[in-house]
Amino acid sequence: MNRTETRSTEVISVDAHAPAPASIDRAAEVIRDGGLVAFPTETVYGLGANALDATAIRSIYRAKQRPSGDPIIAHIYAIAQLEQLALAIPDAAYALAEAFWPGPLTLILSRAPEIPGVLAEGMDTIAVRMPAHPVAAALLRTANTPIGAPSANRFTRPSATTAAHVLEDLAGRIDLVLDGGASNIGIESSVLDLTGEPKVLRPGGITLDALRSVVPDVKMASRFLGEQELSISPGQMLKHYSPRAQLLLYQGPSDAVLERQAEDCVSAETAGQLAGVLALTSDKLDFPANTLVERLPDDVGLEGVSNALFAAIRTLDTQGCDMILARDYGRSGLGEAIWDRLLRAAEGKVIDVL
Repeated sequence: MNRTETRSTEVISVDAHAPAPASIDRAAEVIRDGGLVAFPTETVYGLGANALDATAIRSIYRAKQRPSGDPIIAHIYAIAQLEQLALAIPDAAYALAEAFWPGPLTLILSRAPEIPGVLAEGMDTIAVRMPAHPVAAALLRTANTPIGAPSANRFTRPSATTAAHVLEDLAGRIDLVLDGGASNIGIESSVLDLTGEPKVLRPGGITLDALRSVVPDVKMASRFLGEQELSISPGQMLKHYSPRAQLLLYQGPSDAVLERQAEDCVSAETAGQLAGVLALTSDKLDFPANTLVERLPDDVGLEGVSNALFAAIRTLDTQGCDMILARDYGRSGLGEAIWDRLLRAAEGKVIDVL
């Protein structure tokens, strides 16, 4: 394919549970030909290219405007493919794969020397996961190559959980979008480093307690990196998952936080600014009439919150909010991953409410 930076982006709607083979064949052809395909996974939409083609992987960085120090996950469809990508694979990797693959877990391993280093620039590691989404699995099997895929959004923007989000950020910059509806988890995979002492570098769809049920000595070690630092894990930059609006993150007792947020919305209205709030469906609210509110469903626990989080942030952003008010939903289970995403969207700044 002869390409320029401006591309005609094809969109193909597929059944999320049983995608038509012809549609998957078309996407696999684009992958094999060095192109870029956005596709749904159970976590968020991924932007895929042939993981064994360094030129194709570099085009992901250009399309997303992503710094080269932010690694890209290689996606596979069979555990046996690990041996193509990694060296000195520890027993723990196989145990975790048996327990959680296909699913939202990424493993950091030592990279095989023949695999392009551009997947993790300056590092001798590789991030690998096996997605559970039927569309992603079908694409991987048909393309018959590992697919490198970060989230399908512009760098630092909230991750895409629908095809519409992908097109909002990347239309004209990628070749094809497989529209399989909304992702069902809504936040990215957990990233677990197995190149030394097992540690979680990014909390995500698999909780720490679940990981410890297989590898008891796993520790939480996620941290923020500056833009010039290299990392073996994606999603480590301080400014990440961010809307155009300023995101204000509050922590404290829920009633006190809601009262403070209402006061801040009044102040915003007085200053001629439009405020939006991320609120739970169970919250009792008393905000100014012009405040925009996106409800996050908590009737099924934090799974509903995580599923709706990025879409709600994008909705408020597209409605022209000057600021988006969010809060801590607890740190147990998926709460750790939700807090991580909100903290990065707020660039590490937290408003403590007593």
